[in-house]
Amino acid sequence: MAKNYYEELGVSRDASADEIKKAYRKLARKYHPDISKEADAETKMQAINVAYDTLSDSTKKAEYDQMLDHPQGFSHTGQGNHSGGFDGSQFYRQSSGEGADFSGFEDLFGRFGSGFGGGQQRSQRQQRSYRGEDQHASIQVDVDIAYHGSTQQITLQIPTYNVYGEPEVQRKTLEVKIPKGMKEGQQIRLNGQGQTGVNGGENGDLYIEIQYKDTDRIRVEGADVYQTIDVSPWEAGIGQSIELSTPAGQLKVNLPKNAKNGQQLRLKDKGIPNKTAGHLYLIINIVLPPVHNEQDQQAYQQFADAFASFRPRAS
Repeated sequence: MAKNYYEELGVSRDASADEIKKAYRKLARKYHPDISKEADAETKMQAINVAYDTLSDSTKKAEYDQMLDHPQGFSHTGQGNHSGGFDGSQFYRQSSGEGADFSGFEDLFGRFGSGFGGGQQRSQRQQRSYRGEDQHASIQVDVDIAYHGSTQQITLQIPTYNVYGEPEVQRKTLEVKIPKGMKEGQQIRLNGQGQTGVNGGENGDLYIEIQYKDTDRIRVEGADVYQTIDVSPWEAGIGQSIELSTPAGQLKVNLPKNAKNGQQLRLKDKGIPNKTAGHLYLIINIVLPPVHNEQDQQAYQQFADAFASFRPRAS
């Protein structure tokens, strides 16, 4: 049984736009053909893209919900499909029968030049032009690009419609200029790179959302950057000055005395250099030197003797 679009994304029909978006991102990270190890990654990614293209657009989503609630209105035989499955083609199926009741969906099918009813009405629909739909995609890039900008060639799988009005996925390779200062979640608009217009209508636009790759050391939230840094016990205890390599460049940082593991240090305006610059948060990770020989063990013993009154587990 084919899955409907909600099942494809793993969300309920009352899911919010934000929940749908989060579900799509999670699945895209899992099944993107460039990074996924799943055997059916490309096929799965195509289905995910088509589902998201419909459910992320309020108008398309409303039309799709109508189709799910009234499947009999989308079959010229009047029988309908009550299995709950959805293969994409039935949503944009053409009908050869005259007088079929499509309950207000004629404009949707008319965009693709489909014929419903008499000759004059069909001719008017075929002559009318429509602007192509705007489309959306997201890409993941290194955080360094936020500080310096970059021009990158990317290949996207874009959900679109063929000449019969059936959903399909098109592979598109584009050169994208990512300007310095893009925040997490901001979009780049590429004019005319969306869905092709119908009957001479202009093309839609393509919106590319920027996401930054998380690593075990760095993550991005909006314009703020969080970086975990390793420090020694004496650097943390004494409060020494240290030099660090950060996305903002080489920085000299004064650690506070008695710095704690997990403590955050804020470097103002050292985050993504947006119009309103973000901050760079350094998260302290205290690393203990390993014991390799007798000399190392004696050093730890001397340290213990020097702090004999210290009780780490005192309540």
